[in-house]
Order: sequence, then C-alpha cells, then structure tokens
Amino acid sequence: MKTTKFLSIASACLLLTNLYSCKSNNTENAVESKTEISADKLSQIKSLGFSTDNIRKIDEGYLVEGDILLTDDNLAEPSTGANLNIAETEQYRTTNLVKSLPRVITVSVTNLPQVYSDAVNTMISRYNSLGLRITFQRASAGTTGNINVVGFNEGPSGGFITLGSAGFPTSSGQPFNQIRMNTNAAAYGSNPNLLYLASVIQHEVGHCIGFRHTDYMNRAFSCGASGAGNEGASNVGAVRIPGTPSTPDAGSFMLACSNGGNRTFNANDVIAVNYLYK
Repeated sequence: MKTTKFLSIASACLLLTNLYSCKSNNTENAVESKTEISADKLSQIKSLGFSTDNIRKIDEGYLVEGDILLTDDNLAEPSTGANLNIAETEQYRTTNLVKSLPRVITVSVTNLPQVYSDAVNTMISRYNSLGLRITFQRASAGTTGNINVVGFNEGPSGGFITLGSAGFPTSSGQPFNQIRMNTNAAAYGSNPNLLYLASVIQHEVGHCIGFRHTDYMNRAFSCGASGAGNEGASNVGAVRIPGTPSTPDAGSFMLACSNGGNRTFNANDVIAVNYLYK
C-alpha cells in the first residue's frame, strides 16, 4: 500500500491497501528508478497487464501498483482462470485462493516494535469475528507463521512512500507468506497509530488470501489523478465477486489508496469475504 505525501492507502491507502499496495490520499509506494530492471523484464510485467510506472525492484521481486509484490514465480505462472470484468468498481479476487479449508493461518511478527504486534492482534480479531472457514492466530513464540510480518525502513521518494506490501496466494493454495511494513517515521510517524497500522495490515492480508484492489480498474477513485490507471487483470486474474456493488464503494478495505486512518470491512467487503471463505 502506498501513501502520498498526505497518506495514500498503503497497496493504496497511505494507501491502506497486494502490499496494502494501498495508497492513502497520500500514496503508499515510493517511486524508484527503473534502471536496474531490464527492458525484457519490464516488457514481461507490462504484457501481464501491470503498469510499470513507479515499478521497484526489491529483494523478493518487483513491487507494482503501489503495494503488490510480483515474484519470479508469479511472472512465470500461466493464467488458468477467466477474467470476469462486469463493472469497474466491484470487489475482485485473484485466480488463486487459499485451499484446504477449513484451516488456521498462523501469523508471526519479526523484529518490529510492539505496536506492530498489537496491530496484528487487532487484524486477527477483525477477520476472526466474521466466522470464516479460514481463521488467523499468532504463531507460537520463536516460530515463523504462515504469514510473517517484517519491517523495512525506507523514506519518501518522488513524492510517495510505501506503507506496506504483500503478494497473492500460490497456485498450490497457500497464502502469500510475507507482509512488509515500513518503519520509517515518514510512513506512520514516530508514534504509529494502532488502528491505522491494523487497517494497513488487514489490507495486506487481503492480498495474501487473494483480494485485488476494489478499484483496480480505475485507481483514481481512491488515489486521485496521480494514481489513475488500470492495474490490469494480469496472469493472477481479476475475477469479480458476485453480490458486490457496481458503483464506487468508498469505504472498502481493499481500495488501492488509504485515507490515512482506520478502515476495516464495510458491508460489501463482508459479502466478498463471506463469498470466498465462509
């Protein structure tokens, strides 16, 4: 999630939201030079439907659309599902979802301040209150969970700062295994707000279990003119979730950009999560 200088929703919600690739109307992703990414790789990513604007190379792969991590495995995996684009603002999922339900997904926190750990606990409570066939719990002390929340420290670049990021489920049905959260003071301040952190983590977990951005077809809805554009269906898929609205949904936890504050499931988000996992 990204945030602009103001706060974009981390994938988009400072971006609150595939790494919450969210931005807030302070965009969450930092802009980085493409010089270290080969022309062939840029062409491959673009051919899969993702914008290469502000793309960043990180250790785990390529960060696109603010908070979405594409690994080399993602780039090599062929598309196996249809892209069902009925309207431009409904909730969307990826082709791959978490399998072997019901199941417990464990979450660990590595080398982060206590407020991040508390925010993970809040996120777990939010998801578990829905009574889904996936539940979340903290991993045992000293062990790494199915999803591990780790930190990185990166300041603003080009008017943006990355709040957090994550990837999509694997083809074998495992949740994406890592969420990266920015510990730089420019991301959340010197005294991060618990509910804001929890909202960004909730968004990134959404990516880990298969949610695309609610406004993936037109990110200008949550990110403003600077975030306008279609993320593209890509080989990960963009399958519309039945029962979700055909008009803009301002409160969705999976909007690409964050509003810089507390944002949890709205009524339509609950419909979407229930459809996939209840």
